[in-house]
Amino acid sequence: MRIGVIGGGSWGTALAKLLAELDHDVALWFHNPEVERVAAEHRENRVYLPGFRLPDRLHTTTALREAVDGCPIVLSVVPSHATRSVMEQAAPFLAPDALLVSASKGVEEGSLKRMSEVLTDIFGWQRAGQVASLSGPSFAREVAAGMPTAVTVAAADMTVAERLQKTFLAPTFRVYASTDLVGVEIGGTVKNVIAIAAGVSDGLGFGSSTRAALITRGVAEIARLVQKLGGDPRTVSGLSGVGDLVLTCTGDLSRNRTVGLRLGHGEQLRDILADMKMVAEGVKNSTTVCELARRAGVELPIAEQIRQLLHEDKPARQVVGDLMSRQARPEFWN
Repeated sequence: MRIGVIGGGSWGTALAKLLAELDHDVALWFHNPEVERVAAEHRENRVYLPGFRLPDRLHTTTALREAVDGCPIVLSVVPSHATRSVMEQAAPFLAPDALLVSASKGVEEGSLKRMSEVLTDIFGWQRAGQVASLSGPSFAREVAAGMPTAVTVAAADMTVAERLQKTFLAPTFRVYASTDLVGVEIGGTVKNVIAIAAGVSDGLGFGSSTRAALITRGVAEIARLVQKLGGDPRTVSGLSGVGDLVLTCTGDLSRNRTVGLRLGHGEQLRDILADMKMVAEGVKNSTTVCELARRAGVELPIAEQIRQLLHEDKPARQVVGDLMSRQARPEFWN
């Protein structure tokens, strides 16, 4: 089938490549005309995913109409802060029965909506059943290289989730179906903030015990928020929860962990971000995640400390000290 992929970054390119290798006709939309020109000329996204040839069935474009017109499935893979603006531009060209898949992770500033909720805002509540989310432990370079990967696709309607499951399923890309959009999207968002904390810990020279503690307590923070927002706590133990959290907190390809690592080494956030080609979603989402948690009446100690580190210039060692000196309490609490 024809599939439109909106977002020519590393993850969008990797997904487009995967789908084209499954014999789908894929249109990959780029925001930057120069990046698209180079990708089309050399059949390689040399800026965001160098080293991988783009399949013949993958077509690049900078025209949203060309990318989505007539496509029964459209993927939104732009950074979360740009999802609304880009998809509003694409909306007039989408078929009424198209399935919309968010592969971006984040909570929108201001509205504090998950990406599936943003898409439903744009396309109307009548199409809410056509909106899905793809998430899980997956680095773009590893997916592009054909390394075995497992992810989750969630939609309110299991029939839709299973249809998308079959679309993405590949010999090296295993897809599980879910109806828990809340759990899948919150897990994929909060883990980026926790990964910055893990990177800070590594940058400060702390060991594996510290990292393990951060990951485990990060799981607890995700679980509390998911449950409060009406998600299924079981989702947190799955690929989009624990799986993605472990990967992002420990993998060398993790942009969010890299930000934390460099902060732990004493670099300034503005210099780190200026040096990065791709977006580290956890930086912006540290604020929106904490706002969402406060609105829901949920305490997220790690996320809150990282928000203060990133946006209030709180020293990294003070962040660690404040986390360690919090009032003692039972391990499991609401």
